Amino acid sequence: MSKSLWQPPYLLSEDREKERRASWLELFYDLIFVAAIAEVAHYLHDHITISGFLSYVIMFVPIWWSWVGATYYATRFDTENIPHRLLTLLQMVAIAILAINVHDGLGENSAAFALSYVAVRSILIFQYLCAGYFIPVARKLTYWYATGFAIAAIIWLISGFVPIYLRITLWVIALLVDFCTPLTAGKLVAQIPPNFSHIPERLGLFTIIVLGEAVIAVVKGVSQLEWGIASAAVALLGILIAFCLWWIYFDSVDGSPLRAMGNGNVGKGLLWLYFHLPLAIGIAGTGVGVEHIIVSAKKATILPSGDRWLICISLIICLVSLAIIHLITCSLGTVRKRKILAAYRVGSAALILAIAIAGSQLSPVMLMVLLGIACTIQVVLDLIKGTFQPQPES
Repeated sequence: MSKSLWQPPYLLSEDREKERRASWLELFYDLIFVAAIAEVAHYLHDHITISGFLSYVIMFVPIWWSWVGATYYATRFDTENIPHRLLTLLQMVAIAILAINVHDGLGENSAAFALSYVAVRSILIFQYLCAGYFIPVARKLTYWYATGFAIAAIIWLISGFVPIYLRITLWVIALLVDFCTPLTAGKLVAQIPPNFSHIPERLGLFTIIVLGEAVIAVVKGVSQLEWGIASAAVALLGILIAFCLWWIYFDSVDGSPLRAMGNGNVGKGLLWLYFHLPLAIGIAGTGVGVEHIIVSAKKATILPSGDRWLICISLIICLVSLAIIHLITCSLGTVRKRKILAAYRVGSAALILAIAIAGSQLSPVMLMVLLGIACTIQVVLDLIKGTFQPQPES
């Protein structure tokens, strides 16, 4: 398709029910997040402690939020003009720098981490200002977003020049401002809601990226060791757990909570979106946990407590997040049915918590067997409950 050197952004079809697929540019943009997630997962791999996990979470959030910002802009405004492509390139460079600084993102590199995130958000703010300038009907929404995101970006900028012990506090404040900006947009979002098919597909693709990182972690864990029965069993069970998480999520992924945004219930749509964050954090953490357990299966008869708690907490986070997502996904059926599905997830999460508490003497293989059973139960219950629906061929 021929393109002039300059085309202003324009509002995409106001029919939010119209089917829309991810563009090639969006898929290419996702590649940089494969690298970013790999880096933050590698950080967690080297820091299996409570403080290490919290640091992993703190650095994961701005990475995920950067992706969400670009995705929600693209779902409303044109993504095929040359300026947008060039700005996307600049965002990818900034995110690459962000990923490079993850390995000591809360230490010596924390200032560089903060400033690279400011660069990512500044590009998005500029895009929203341009959209507001050229699209009067969207001006109130774009300027609201630009203002809220700018306040957060300024706080991040300031954090780069203060002592480290104050820096993380400013990051938390800035992220709260970021997350509250869409929440407080109210009717502005209802007037121009996101596309109801595009966003679920994009979130599904991001979930696939994180699941892919978990699978890579399993392969990496096995490749570093001589092949053995215990390590092979753990690897297969790790793949089983990843498959169960894929099954549970993708059999219910749906944009019905987003339709509530179009009806003025912005909170419901954003709650659905925001719980994809802990889901992604949990999936990536599960992959790191499996990689550690594969190594432990070769070297130890009793699993180290840090490894046990990492994979158990990660899976609990996944299941609780899925419980909330399913509870508000209307297409899954009646309120009673959704409550039952949510109860299944919470029940397995409680079982895994019990395993984490009482499993100090478990071998690596036995722990993975129990976790595999806890996740497989979810799939079986979904089949019994009739949640599974084969996807039609396109």
